Amino acid sequence: MTAPPSVGVVIATRGRRPKSLRAATLAAVRQDYPGAVQVVVVADGGHELVVTVAGQLAGIVSETGADLRVLPNGGRPGLPGARNTGIAALHTDLVAFCDDDDEWLPGKLAAQAAALAARPAAEFASCGIEVEYGTRRTVRLAGTDTITPAHLMRSRMVMVHSSTFVFRREAALRVDESAPGGQNEDWDFALRAAKRHPIAHVDRPLVRVRWGVSDYIAQWADRIAGLQWMLARHTELAVDPRGAARIYGQLAFAHAALGHRREACRWALRASAARLAEPRAALALIVAAGLVSAHTVLHRLHSLGRGI
Repeated sequence: MTAPPSVGVVIATRGRRPKSLRAATLAAVRQDYPGAVQVVVVADGGHELVVTVAGQLAGIVSETGADLRVLPNGGRPGLPGARNTGIAALHTDLVAFCDDDDEWLPGKLAAQAAALAARPAAEFASCGIEVEYGTRRTVRLAGTDTITPAHLMRSRMVMVHSSTFVFRREAALRVDESAPGGQNEDWDFALRAAKRHPIAHVDRPLVRVRWGVSDYIAQWADRIAGLQWMLARHTELAVDPRGAARIYGQLAFAHAALGHRREACRWALRASAARLAEPRAALALIVAAGLVSAHTVLHRLHSLGRGI
């Protein structure tokens, strides 16, 4: 019998959410997975933060017998550098990511490892998610067991979330540390992986993704830079009218949130030209006109398990 592939889990943190970090770590080490599981928590800061994070996770090793380490970020400061630090520290067959405010549900690793085993050519796996916002939870599924570049160009595919990522270490995939403010590094990572081989997707909600506590949720200037970075790196994103309209609409909304009315209108018009029914264009114009705040729009969308 062939032994199940070993899995290394990378959890990047700034130590700002100790309760969530502990829950994310425990959910990873308690997976009902028959193979070896190593967890590397990468503290995105200096030595003092490593000590702080180690204290936040105190007792987990003695309680669970987990193979758990806390390391400093050896790459560029930020989420991409922290994730690459974790990848470099592992020597497992598979590598998985989990955000420090998310939580894996039972069976997650086993299901994705099985999906990869069933497709020897596949290098990367994702899964469905359960979005938690306040007291409400919404399941988001892809409706397919295979994610292609076309899927990721037409839609961001929110269920192809960084906390669902499992990939073969031999594929030598790395996160691009040039992503502005760490924005869209996960979308870029998944799209590059899908261009190599279609992603094996387990269309069941196996990760609980918590919205409303992210460091990146309302950093509008970084969002603008991140979207423009994606358009420059993946020029094909502008080819599909629906996908292009979505990005232009997001740019319009971000500019509107910053009070950049002229830029918001310009991008909204471009979004509507690509796809007349693009809803983000209308939302951006409403925010730009001061009829409703960006926060109010996001709150409503998030309560439905949706984003802008």
